[in-house]
Amino acid sequence: MVVVAQGAKAKSSGRPAPLPEPSDRPHLAATGTGTAPTAVPLLDGVRVAVLNFREPSQTVAGGAEEYAWRVAAYLVGQGARVHFVTSRERYQTRGESRDGIELRRMGNKYLVYLLVPLWLLLRRRRFDVIIDCMNGIPFFSPVVARRRTRVICVVHHVHDRQFYAFFPRWLARIGCFIEGPVARLLYRRCTTVTVSESSRDELRERLRWLAPIEVVPNGSPTARPVAREPVPGRPAVVYLGRLVGHKRVERVVELAAELAPCRPGLHVHVVGRGPEHDRLAARAGRPDVAGRVHLHGFLPEAEKNAVLSGARLNVTASEFEGWGLTVIEAAALGVPTVAYDVAGLRDSVRHGVTGWLVRDGERLADVVGQALRELDDPLTRARMARACRRWAGEFTWGKTGAAMTRLVAGELGRLPVHTPGDDPEKS
Repeated sequence: MVVVAQGAKAKSSGRPAPLPEPSDRPHLAATGTGTAPTAVPLLDGVRVAVLNFREPSQTVAGGAEEYAWRVAAYLVGQGARVHFVTSRERYQTRGESRDGIELRRMGNKYLVYLLVPLWLLLRRRRFDVIIDCMNGIPFFSPVVARRRTRVICVVHHVHDRQFYAFFPRWLARIGCFIEGPVARLLYRRCTTVTVSESSRDELRERLRWLAPIEVVPNGSPTARPVAREPVPGRPAVVYLGRLVGHKRVERVVELAAELAPCRPGLHVHVVGRGPEHDRLAARAGRPDVAGRVHLHGFLPEAEKNAVLSGARLNVTASEFEGWGLTVIEAAALGVPTVAYDVAGLRDSVRHGVTGWLVRDGERLADVVGQALRELDDPLTRARMARACRRWAGEFTWGKTGAAMTRLVAGELGRLPVHTPGDDPEKS
C-alpha cells in the first residue's frame, strides 16, 4: 500500500509522478540487442547510502532500524550498491558486510550526527541516492550531498513531545527547532517517506512539512507460526518491544495488580530489552505481583513467538509510535492488541476488529479488562484471530521494499515506460 500526499508547495517538474500501487517485485528493465532482451535489476549499479541512528543488532534497536535494514537489503536485491551508515556501540566493529550491505559505524548516539555528515561530505561523489532516516534529528544530507544526488527523507513519527520527555526544557526546544523549522526548510525539495497516514498528518499539522509525502508502511513477519491456545485458567497478556521510557512498559506491568480483583490469575509477560529493565524488574518483584510478571529479555524468534502466541492479548502503552510493528507481529499470530489512540497505533490497530484503542479519558486497565471479558468467548476470540491474521497478511516487507525501489527509481528517472498494450503486472 502506498498513499501519496501532495506537498503544500509544488515540486519542480523534474520530479516523478505519484507512485502506483506496487507489486512485491518491481518491474525489470529490458536491455540487449536481440529478440530476447536481457532483464536487469531496476537499480542496477545505483549507489545508495542509508543513514540511520542505529542498526538492527544494537541493544535498543527497534522497528525503525528493522525498516531501514529491510529496505536496504531489498535495494541490494534490485542491483543497488548500499552503504548503511550508523552509530557504533562499545565493542562493535567500525565496519562489516552483511546481507550484501556495507555497514559503517561511527560515533555514539550523539556524535553520530556530526560524524556521518562529515563522512558523507568526504564521499559526496560516490552516491546517487541518500536515504536520510530522521529520528527527530536529521543528518543534514542535503547540505553535504552534491546537487545531482537525490535525497529521500524517512520520518517514522514526530518527536517534538518526546524531546520534552527525555531532555531538559532548553535542550528540548533546540531539538524541536531542528526537527521543525530547520528540517522543514532543509528537506523542502526532498521526497519524504513515512509509515502511516496519521504520521503523515502529524508531519503536516505539527511540523508544517512542505515536501511531498509518500506513505510506505512496514512489513510483517514472513513466517506465520500456528498460534497455540493459552493455558486454561491462566490468561496472559504480553508486551513486546524495547524497554525504554516512552513505551511506558510500567503501565503494562501494573495490569497484574490493577486487574487482580477480577483476574487473580492474570500473568503479564514482557519480551524485550532496554535501559528500563532494572526498574521494571524491581516492580515485578513486589509482593502484589510477584510470580505473575515475567521479564523474558530478548528472545530468539521461535521462543518469542511461543510467548506471544500463548497470550490472550498484546498490550502496548506507548505514547509515540510511527506505526506499531509489534502490533502486526502479534496480529500475524492471531493475537489482538490494546493500545493508546495515538498516531501510528491508531493505524495499525483496527478498533473493534483487530484490537481496542484506549481513548482520551479511558484507563488502560479498564480497556484491557473489557477486552479480556470479550475474549473469554471462544467465538469472539476465533473471529478476532482470523481478522488479525488477515490484517497482518496485507503487509509484507516485499511490498515495502518494492515501493521504496520504485521511489528510488522514479527519483533517478529509471521507471520503465510501457508502450500501449503492455501489461505492467505481467512484467
